Amino acid sequence: MTSTSPTSGTTPKTPASTPAAAAAPATRLDDGTGQGKTSIAASVVQKIAGIAAREVSGVHSMGTGASRAFGALRERIPGGGSTGASNVAGVAVEVGEKQAAVDLDIVVEYGVAIADLARAVRRNVIGAVERMTGLEVIEVNISVNDIYVPSEDGGPDGTEQVQPPAPTGRVVE
Repeated sequence: MTSTSPTSGTTPKTPASTPAAAAAPATRLDDGTGQGKTSIAASVVQKIAGIAAREVSGVHSMGTGASRAFGALRERIPGGGSTGASNVAGVAVEVGEKQAAVDLDIVVEYGVAIADLARAVRRNVIGAVERMTGLEVIEVNISVNDIYVPSEDGGPDGTEQVQPPAPTGRVVE
C-alpha cells in the first residue's frame, strides 16, 4: 500500500509492527529555544495512537484477523505479552519532521454507530498524539475489519462461561 508521506512524495507504507518500521529514524523536533532538539521515535507515536484508539468505548480490539490471532498466541507465551506489542497491533504510522499520519485497523462492538465511533477515535488519537508529541496529525485513516458479537452462551469476551450447578437442597459433605 502506498500513500503520500506527510513530508513529501510517495513512499511505500510498512506496517509499523514490522522490524523495518520499528527501526525507522526518530523525528527531531526543534523547540525553538536553541537549547537542543527532541527526538521522538515512530514507535512512540504508534503506541500513543494505539492506546488512544483503545480508550474509546465501542472499540473492541485492534488489528486484522491474522494479527489478532498472532497477538493471542503471543499473550500465552510467558513474557510474550509484556513487550507492549499489544499496544501497536493494528496501528501503522508515518512520521515526518513536523507531521504524522496514522492508519488504524479496528474491530467494533456490535450495535455501535460506526461513523460516530470513527469520529471519536479520530478525535482522541489526534488529540493524544498532538498533545504528547507536538506533531501535527494530518490524517487518521480507520479501517473497520470486523464486528465483535458476543456469543449467546459466552461471556463478555466471547468465551464460554461455566455455570455453577443449580442448588438441589441436598447437603453435601
